[in-house]
Amino acid sequence: MSDPFQMQRELRYGAPVCDEILTGRYFTIGYSWYFRQAKWVLEIINPNAIFEWEVERRDNFRADIRVPRRFRAGLKAYASSGFDRGHLAASANQDELEIQNSETFLLSNMSPQKPNFNRRMWRDLEMAIRDLNKKKSILETYVLTAPVFYFDQKIETIGDETEKHGIDVPIPHAFVKSVLAEDSRGRLKLWTFEMENKQLSGNLEDYLVVTYDVEQKVGGRFWDRIASGDIHTQKKKPRKMWT
Repeated sequence: MSDPFQMQRELRYGAPVCDEILTGRYFTIGYSWYFRQAKWVLEIINPNAIFEWEVERRDNFRADIRVPRRFRAGLKAYASSGFDRGHLAASANQDELEIQNSETFLLSNMSPQKPNFNRRMWRDLEMAIRDLNKKKSILETYVLTAPVFYFDQKIETIGDETEKHGIDVPIPHAFVKSVLAEDSRGRLKLWTFEMENKQLSGNLEDYLVVTYDVEQKVGGRFWDRIASGDIHTQKKKPRKMWT
């Protein structure tokens, strides 16, 4: 069976459109050749991990050779840029096996993030999602993460556009995480967050947004394999935080 939506567990409830689907062992990347990074990444949070580093963090950042060279980021693009190689599927979400953790360090799973964003509010959100996944009532937690570009704002890049293949990587203005949790009774609960790529303050719930609005910014429908009547109410009005 060649349809990745039938093969990959994390695509069970659908995914937005993209230029190329890169199926991984433990998560899936919807790649954008135009932006030379993921349009979205979709994962299931490891249901068995205790999140105390089952395996050592690999830190083996590397280019994804499945993407043609002229459309992919390399390590040089991030060197001395002042931006972190920000994980979209978090390393700590995939830590049971070495190969599982290693795969999160492919640069196709990275976007340029401000250090005071990546290491603070973004990290806090990742940790909170893992806490959600630990709740006894939750069977599976799906997370869709996407860079956001605001086209009414200037788009800056890292890298060197004068190189042979013109590899410069656009810097997202913001990032989205849409969290879909399925409980033991088959009920689905949806939370969607939008955070600007800068140092942020306040609480995580300050960044809950209307999913329909974010779909327009990202350019694709989220969780489109769920019957619209079963998800419509949650998409049009943010629900309260789980913490």
